[in-house]
Formats: sequence, structure tokens, C-alpha cells
Amino acid sequence: MNDYIKISGLEVYANHGVFPEENKLGQKFVISIKMCLDLSKASENDDLKQSVDYGEICGRVTQFTQNNTFKLIETLAYGITENLLDNYRLLTSVETTVEKPWAPVGLPLDTVSVTVKRRWHTAYVAVGSNMGDKEKYINTAIQSIDHAKGCHVKSISNLIVTEPYGVTDQPDFLNGALSVITYLEPHELLNLLQKLEQEALRVRERHWGPRTLDLDILLFDDKIISDNDLCVPHIDMQNREFVLKPLSEIAPYALHPIFRKTVLQMYSELKGATQ
Repeated sequence: MNDYIKISGLEVYANHGVFPEENKLGQKFVISIKMCLDLSKASENDDLKQSVDYGEICGRVTQFTQNNTFKLIETLAYGITENLLDNYRLLTSVETTVEKPWAPVGLPLDTVSVTVKRRWHTAYVAVGSNMGDKEKYINTAIQSIDHAKGCHVKSISNLIVTEPYGVTDQPDFLNGALSVITYLEPHELLNLLQKLEQEALRVRERHWGPRTLDLDILLFDDKIISDNDLCVPHIDMQNREFVLKPLSEIAPYALHPIFRKTVLQMYSELKGATQ
């Protein structure tokens, strides 16, 4: 996104700092915000409703800064950024710089500052269950994701009954997929999904074994991640019909960043190979 609105040098007197006297006496903070959004419609129609009111945003940022107390300006910067993304859906990304010109470091300086940036991502998540009330476990998880901080469920596939994969001596699964718009980073989203699995009393007794709830990140923008905790794109997804069938329903043209094939292409190839 090339368009943006920038607020520079908003001065706010507030109470943030590690030392107790900073929280009691307060000091000046200088805040700058870069907000990316598509301004073409606002420009074409000369309509504020198709943009954001920067005066209103200055008031919101001032109120947030004065109504909260944090030890770190890092926390303040993240809080401002997430507050704006949560409340102004036209924004695609927000970059916030918080300056602390009166930082008590005991040495001459102009200012100390931190800058943080958050943007909306698109993630595709596989959902599954083969224990208990499968549909209830899945629907509860979807609702929890949609209400979680920094997440909105955009679309949900139909749920399908599938035979178990890998370990076959267990009940059939109910599987589906959903697209999630989120400003969480991949590992933050992973932590959320694992928390929801724990709340569903999932027990990991054996690999590919029965489970009350299974939530896996399939794709996250066009990122490629491989570490001890997370593998994106999800490993072996190209060979799993219970993944590709529901995913092709909601995101047929989502691109696998390694194979450079769409979900629909992978699903068609898999169906052809198994016939």
C-alpha cells in the first residue's frame, strides 16, 4: 500500500516509566504515527468516511496515552498501534514512534524513541476433531479465534468427514479450514491456537493420534518458516485431501510459496494421483 496518513510530533503529558517518580510526576511524550490505507476512494469522492479522521485519531491516542500507565515505551507504542488497528478497519498497517525526550539517563541527549509496526496478515488455518462432540469443539474454537485480540475470521469452509491420516486405528475426523485476518505474527498466532487446543483438553499421547481439537497454520501470507515450533507452509499439506478440499473451497487461488502452485492446482493433482 503506497498511500498513507502521517501524524508527526503529537505531544502528550503522561505517566510512563520504570521509576516510581516517573509514574507519579509524569513527563512529555512525543508520538508520531504512519497509517497505511487505500486513499483512492476518499480522493475520488472527497469523502472523509472513506478515509480516517486524523483529528479523531489524535484524540484517541492522547486519551490512550494518558489513561494508561506502562513501565516501557515499547508497551505504549504497541498499545497505540493495536488500538488503532482494532478500531479503524480501513487501516492496513500502523507504524508508531514514541519519543521520550526527558528520559532520566543522566546524560545529555535529544530524545529516546522506539518504533513498532503492525499490519494485517492473511492466515489459513486447518481445524479438525475426532473425539467427543466434534462439531462443538470446532465451532467453539472458531468463535474464540474470531473474538481473540487481533484476529477476525473472514471465511469458513464446510466441515467434511474424513478417514484418519497416518494412524488409522481411530475414529473418523471432522475437518475444515478458515481464513483469518490477523495482526498477530506467526508464532503469536500459533500460541493462540495451542492455547485453544489446551482449553479443549487436547492430550498429545501419540503422534497423529486422536484429539478433541486440532488447529494448524497452513499458510501465512507468503511466509516460509521452519523452526522447532512452527513450519509454514504446513508440512505435507499438498498430500492431504482433508486439508486441500476444504481449503480449496475458501481459498482456491491461495499460492503455496514453495511449490508456486495454487491450492486448487494441488487439490486437482492430488485427486488425479489417487484415482
